[in-house]
Amino acid sequence: MTESEFNQQVDAVLRRIEEAVDGGDADIECETSGGILELSFENGSKIIVNRQTAAREIWVAAKSGGYHFNWRDGGWHDTRDGGELFAALSHYASAQAGEEVLFK
Repeated sequence: MTESEFNQQVDAVLRRIEEAVDGGDADIECETSGGILELSFENGSKIIVNRQTAAREIWVAAKSGGYHFNWRDGGWHDTRDGGELFAALSHYASAQAGEEVLFK
């Protein structure tokens, strides 16, 4: 994947997350700036999603830890356990929000 393709893919991921937050019922604030998306929860916790261009990865920092996702088999997968990005993000956000949050 070229750098340009990577950036287009990540931009699409960040838009998809932002659209899910805007269309969802959970009380989550979403702010995007310079390739970094910040989800802020009512309890003051945050999840940060950002691009790591040199590694061609998406990094997620959540209360539960830091996670790296790379592109393979048609999707973004955790480099440790192979979990899919949007399923993992749903899990992290639900834990921090104290209610179900789905990213599809």
